[in-house]
Amino acid sequence: TGASTLEEDPEAPVDYVWVLICGFLVMFMQPGFAMLEAGFSRAKNVTNVLMKNLMDYSVGSLAFFAVGFALMMGTSAYMLVGTDGFFLAGEAYDVGTMLSWFFMLVFCATAATIVSGAIAERPKFSTYVIYSAVICAVIYPIYGHWLWGGGWLSSADFMTTLGGGYGALDFAGSGVVHAVGGYVALAGCLLLGPRIGRYSKEGKPVPIPGHSISLAVLGAFILWFGWFGFNPGSTLSAHELRISVIAVNTNLCAAAAAVTAMFITWKKFGKADVVMTVNGAVAGLVAITAPCAWVAPWAAVVIGIVAGFVVCYGYWFLKRRGVDDVAGAIPVHGLNGTWGLLALGLFADGTYGNYATETPFITGLFYGNAGFFGCQLISAVVNFAWAFGTGFLLFFILKHTMGIRVSPEEELAGLDISEHGIVTYPDFVYSEPARPTRIIRMSEAVIERENEPKTGGKRG
Repeated sequence: TGASTLEEDPEAPVDYVWVLICGFLVMFMQPGFAMLEAGFSRAKNVTNVLMKNLMDYSVGSLAFFAVGFALMMGTSAYMLVGTDGFFLAGEAYDVGTMLSWFFMLVFCATAATIVSGAIAERPKFSTYVIYSAVICAVIYPIYGHWLWGGGWLSSADFMTTLGGGYGALDFAGSGVVHAVGGYVALAGCLLLGPRIGRYSKEGKPVPIPGHSISLAVLGAFILWFGWFGFNPGSTLSAHELRISVIAVNTNLCAAAAAVTAMFITWKKFGKADVVMTVNGAVAGLVAITAPCAWVAPWAAVVIGIVAGFVVCYGYWFLKRRGVDDVAGAIPVHGLNGTWGLLALGLFADGTYGNYATETPFITGLFYGNAGFFGCQLISAVVNFAWAFGTGFLLFFILKHTMGIRVSPEEELAGLDISEHGIVTYPDFVYSEPARPTRIIRMSEAVIERENEPKTGGKRG
């Protein structure tokens, strides 16, 4: 109970408030993702993007409450999966558990919403709702258990054969959160296929610009701000003064990645590309999320520079291979999530232990600990195999049962009308060139329904 917790630790309220405030900041990243993805999408699909972001948080909350948290943080069975705490019942009904549930939930919701931007403008909304439930109930929690819930990847005993001295680590979720979301997104993109018109008959990419750079940049700044809850909050204690180191490293890495991406595009195209610069900033935030507590500021800058290269060349590589990733989520979160795990295994300098002052202090390959880098490499490989494998299986089953993609005419007209019966920009969307007849009729039916007189409190 709260009373017993306070009696045992009079300073607990300070830590509780700190973790909750950081959790609120991470939750505020959801509108950041919504604005970023909406800006990168066309005007006719913005309502759909916003609805997906709203529902992956809402559906994900219920799925994580019912199943996900128990699988992730419950008593471990063979270091593979949690076994208790379903529906937050039994011994899980405790103030400390509630605190942990909320903080883990907002991380889980982040992993879920990453996929939305990658597969935008073509999936069925019903399919996306089911996906949201599954990733929050099963895919994210099980890998999360392996690293954060006492599972085998974090086990020092299991990893001692590599000589690292401790198991794999991921301070705030480069792998657990971002790479999981990124590689599930890759599976979704491959099974959905590219948008109509994204590639020419010869297979060459055709640009499809988003409708609002303003929203995309706003979303990126909201994410950057929210990340100061994401990373420093993962100390889980306001008494750990390492939060200042984490905040500085987070900011420096994002800035270095943004500047690097800007110069890469400037050199390649002769102009500084704002879209890739925005993604560069987010890529830097992703990359520093795992190592932020164990590396020096100069290393954070180096990690950010590499992240800028990874996001640019990763996006161009995938685009040439026919992967239509609308928001660049795969290189931003998937590839740079992997880079974050590996960067921790390279740059950890031994200044801090797992909990700041507790030994063993964390050192990477560049400081003589090749075994720990091996642990991080195994974690990265397992991360990809689990996230991509389960994501591919999920979308494959959905594709061959209920279908995962809207019809061509619905896609051409925009998912706002076909999936939701309303558009974000009615004056703009309705003024575009002629739509397929079925969608025009659908739009007119919605308008007529809205204009029908009300009788007895109900529509006639």
